[in-house]
Amino acid sequence: MDGSKKHTLSIFKAGIEAVEPRTLIKRMVKYSDNLLTVRDHDYDLSRFKKVIVAGGGKASTLMARGIEEILQNRITDGLVITSYGSSTATQRVRIVEAGHPVPDENGVKGAAEMLEMLEASGEDTLVICVISGGASALLTAPHKTINVKHLQVLTHELLACGASIKEINTVRKHLSRIKGGNLAKAANPATVVTLILSDVVGNPLDVIASGPTVPDPTTYSNAMEVLGKYGLLKKTPISVIEHLEKGASGEIPETPKPGDPLFSKVKNFIIGSNRAALKGAEKKAEELGYNTLLLSSSIEGETRDAAMFHASIVKEIIENNDPVAKPACLLSGGETTVTIHGTGKGGRNQEFVLALAIELDGAENVSILSGGTDGIDGPTDAAGALADGGTCQKALTLGLEPHQYFDNNDSYSFFKALDDLIITGPTNTNVMDLRIILVGSKLTG
Repeated sequence: MDGSKKHTLSIFKAGIEAVEPRTLIKRMVKYSDNLLTVRDHDYDLSRFKKVIVAGGGKASTLMARGIEEILQNRITDGLVITSYGSSTATQRVRIVEAGHPVPDENGVKGAAEMLEMLEASGEDTLVICVISGGASALLTAPHKTINVKHLQVLTHELLACGASIKEINTVRKHLSRIKGGNLAKAANPATVVTLILSDVVGNPLDVIASGPTVPDPTTYSNAMEVLGKYGLLKKTPISVIEHLEKGASGEIPETPKPGDPLFSKVKNFIIGSNRAALKGAEKKAEELGYNTLLLSSSIEGETRDAAMFHASIVKEIIENNDPVAKPACLLSGGETTVTIHGTGKGGRNQEFVLALAIELDGAENVSILSGGTDGIDGPTDAAGALADGGTCQKALTLGLEPHQYFDNNDSYSFFKALDDLIITGPTNTNVMDLRIILVGSKLTG
């Protein structure tokens, strides 16, 4: 591996380390003399007989462990649900591993147990909720007429159709007894403090993890509109359609809405986001001698379109040394979507790198990396992929035609054959994606 590729990996690693959950928790949460301080809010723990930790997501076990290290034996009970392979040892908080991004029975059972724990809360209970990306799938709790197989079918369709995370979570919230403010409802009249590691562009509280402790501005009718927009009404199990129709007609209560008094005892705090990871990556790139340009932490839309946008900037740097001089490091974040047309295997990060490698074929001194900060890209064991201006030519010598793999959404097989997948395993954090492009002289290191 040449020096510039090593640098892209080093910068990526620094970005992930900048959003390590325990570090973020300890910056935000302080405890001394029975006083718990979360940012600028104080909680006198002498008022509470019980302190419960609840939540879910790919980073939730490390978040829970951070709370344990602060409060220690003051915690009376706890349960968090994380994805398979993302567990971390905890002392007082129970851990359930479950399916992601497609929910499974473990998630259903864990969420039911969590609701039972929360519903036993009273005025003398403080609930510390730890939420990170992935919780929408992990905190399942479907309504009684909907089983997990129905949710699995629907989830596959939603993930493949190109819907935004806001649209997907609008549907999810209206099929769940725990999302869309319902976790806070279950804990009422307890005091609830929610610590959130954001994996959504713009950090909208009601969208992150489907907003389990946040008022839900969306409706059953909105959920039906999403299914109609993407042609999913006939592909969706009838139990789901019947449930949403009953909700839209008022036969089933809506999710808790803005202004509901139950939220008067709930506080939500963002502890980390994609921008924090980008700033960590930027710092490392500057230490390595690159002139940095942080494009945006909010890039959305089709992955292929995002790749073309980045390619245009790279070409400008190569030809005109503008908008940033070489050696340059372009950084961006956010979360794009892939509308699947082929039958291959991959994820949005691998597809981004392949698209950019094709567009920049032959470019000298260019290194490309795109990876998920959670260590997972789509339904694969890779976080993302690496490429450079010589990737396509290297592939052709091995009998791999880049455009064929691209058209078949088979970026995983392409980069596996080139040994250019990024395999990190679960990172126990999750703040969307990091894209790193180095342009200029190769530096050793």
